[in-house]
Amino acid sequence: MKRLIPYGKQWISEDDLRVVLKVLKSDFLTQGPVIAEFEKMICAQTGAKYCVAVANGTAALHIAVQALRIAHGKTGMTSPNTFAASANCFLYNGLKPTFADIDPQTYNISPDEIGKKMTRSTKLLIPVHFAGQPADMESIRSIARKHDCRVIEDAAHAIGSRYRNGRPVGNCEYSDMTIFSFHPVKTITTGEGGAITTNDELFYRRLQILRTHGITKDPAFLTQNPGPWYCEMIDLGYNYRMTDIQAALGTSQMKKLDRFIDRRREIVAFYNRALGDEDNLIIPFERPRVRSAFHLYVVQIDFAKIGKNRKEVMEELRRDGIGTQVHYIPVHLQPYYKERFGFQPGDFPRAEAFYERALSLPLYPKMTAGDVGRVIRSLRKVLQIKH
Repeated sequence: MKRLIPYGKQWISEDDLRVVLKVLKSDFLTQGPVIAEFEKMICAQTGAKYCVAVANGTAALHIAVQALRIAHGKTGMTSPNTFAASANCFLYNGLKPTFADIDPQTYNISPDEIGKKMTRSTKLLIPVHFAGQPADMESIRSIARKHDCRVIEDAAHAIGSRYRNGRPVGNCEYSDMTIFSFHPVKTITTGEGGAITTNDELFYRRLQILRTHGITKDPAFLTQNPGPWYCEMIDLGYNYRMTDIQAALGTSQMKKLDRFIDRRREIVAFYNRALGDEDNLIIPFERPRVRSAFHLYVVQIDFAKIGKNRKEVMEELRRDGIGTQVHYIPVHLQPYYKERFGFQPGDFPRAEAFYERALSLPLYPKMTAGDVGRVIRSLRKVLQIKH
């Protein structure tokens, strides 16, 4: 079998190893100074005032919603075209989940569909920057303001992406908070890890407390202060801390963020030139003036037209050494959501139609020109495209 080209992969270099080893030899493996250094780098990248690093992107979503203190029983809305965590965070916080269908070009949540689904109960929107492309945040912010609704951006795919105005995703000009994920297949990695940015100092203080069991030594929050040992649990928090080991890797990876994104975009441009005119598939669309970090390269394939189902295509590509993935099974079609909330096929037809045709091709900075060429040749062979 040929060497496998996976759909995504981290790039760890000697400089990454050196900074991690330095922490391993230091006095602090966790709760040390490197976490704050990593947070400052994220603030510098995004332009946000504050950053709180946490254990993973799901933890970031969980406590970001909790920090808003929305009354239980209210409704949160997100895209059905996302990983389950984008909706599960509503459930963690006693909110009812609902969805708005996607834009058929960008695959992001549609502002028009949000407008149709808004009710008096809707108190939180979580737009997802799918595959790295920023959602239409200008329109989403406008809708949220009209309905007195909070906004958290799920930018798990979008560290380094830029809005239409050229400013970086995560600066929170359109939202209360933005979350990031640093899983190994993401643009940069800390192994596991996540972060939340905000410009609101109150949310920032709440997030710091929530990631550490709800316990604080901050005199501003204490009911008494008998000595330097003293702390109080003032909220129901969690052990969602990032370690200094992870943060060290993050500081090294952040220095390479722009280079990683440039390489991803080079590969995307190569794919687009090679596949853009094929009748049996649709290449990704990028909104004018935005800059996507391109966490994923998702094509839509007309499987019925080529006479093969997606399983057959993925298996044939795999035998040829090409790894692929599907992003995502629509959240409302997951058994838990169907059984508990009554969602059914047909509720969000655009997201469902996208899912039926979606296939993520390999995309990561360490891919060589030869790797990219292999993917294209194999895909053409499997799809019976003649060139």
